[in-house]
Amino acid sequence: VQLQASGGGLVQAGGSLRLSCAASTRSFYNYNMGWFRQGPGKEREFVAAISRTGESTYYADSAKGRFTISRDNHKNTLDLQLSNLKPEDTAIYYCAVSRVPQFRSDYLQPTWFSNWGQGTLVTVSS
Repeated sequence: VQLQASGGGLVQAGGSLRLSCAASTRSFYNYNMGWFRQGPGKEREFVAAISRTGESTYYADSAKGRFTISRDNHKNTLDLQLSNLKPEDTAIYYCAVSRVPQFRSDYLQPTWFSNWGQGTLVTVSS
């Protein structure tokens, strides 16, 4: 599975962006998916995840109430709506495929995901 993330850019604090991830597979519906980010000088961290059907989601505490993950299994796309952005949200955002079929909170670390792609840069100015 190849993943292509897009939609990043420069935005002022309080603004919004919508990130998209296109998957090059017709079996996209078989995979739990996630969004991660890596800020300057930081390790890659979990942001949000969504189950294969889209019925279940998990969010990092930093994302709750501000970010929304969604997917379209007909279009093979994964989205992340970013709202009320803060300077500390500045990072490269990556979409990834879960390597396990179970959708559980103990499988949300980057080690459980693969097929990272090149990411998309989000820069939030103060």
